[in-house]
Parts: sequence; C-alpha cells; structure tokens
Amino acid sequence: MNCNSCNGCDIEVIACLTPLYDAERFGVLNIGTPKQADIMIVTGAVNYKNVNVLVNIYNQIPDPKVVIAVGACASTGGIFHGCYNVIGGVDQVIPVDVYVPGCCPRPEAILDGIVEALPILEDKKKRNIKGEEIKLKGNEVPESADSLDTPR
Repeated sequence: MNCNSCNGCDIEVIACLTPLYDAERFGVLNIGTPKQADIMIVTGAVNYKNVNVLVNIYNQIPDPKVVIAVGACASTGGIFHGCYNVIGGVDQVIPVDVYVPGCCPRPEAILDGIVEALPILEDKKKRNIKGEEIKLKGNEVPESADSLDTPR
C-alpha cells in the first residue's frame, strides 16, 4: 500500500517482480485484493488523510498476516517526520513485523525483508496468532500519535 510516498519505494517493489529479481521464486505474487493476501507491504509516511485507508486495508487481510514497512518514510516518517500533517511511520498505526530501511531501498533489500517475513508468517500460522482489529472512528488519531504536536 502506498501511504503517500514519492513512488521511489513503489518502483523498487515493482522491480522485485521483474525477471531480474524474480520474487516469485519465494512464492511472492502481486495480489489485487487484500482479502487474499498474507503480507502487506507499506511505503510512505502515514498522514491524517490516509490513516483510515491504511487501517481499512489492514483489517481486510485475513489472520495471520505480516506487515513490512519499506523505506525510511514507512519506518519512521522519513524526511516528512515532524510535518504538521504526518503521523509518522506505519508502526504508529498498525503493528509492523519487518522494517526495510533506506531511501529508497534496493530490490535486493526488499527481497531480504520478504524472506525475513516468511518465517514470521509461518510461525504465526503455527501458533494461530490472531491480530486484533484496529478501529478508528471518523478522524480519530491513533493513541500512539497523540503525543505529536499536530492539529487534528
């Protein structure tokens, strides 16, 4: 999911699907609906306009699921951290299992993050871990972002 990124990370994620990097050898398929996905890749910093979309898509993915934050913006807010409309990294809103740092990370690093996420997913399946549904009401800001000095 693109959370308002500059598309640099998105281009690198798409590059992972090309024959050069061949993410399909790890069983990675680009799925068109979150209801059939196991792993959610998020790029960009979360802001007040896209937080509800992020939570909605996260809640549509069946349990167990793994979230990968790709890039500096998704990990910490990146260069936009501290801006008036930015909540921060993805972990301010939903739980993140794997971080792929960089601006923008190379396809090899993204594939390493996916490979790191696969055992986490298998472990969650074995232990039958259910994630809790995240609920936001209207323009509510997640509790972890309440400490930020930003308008609501």
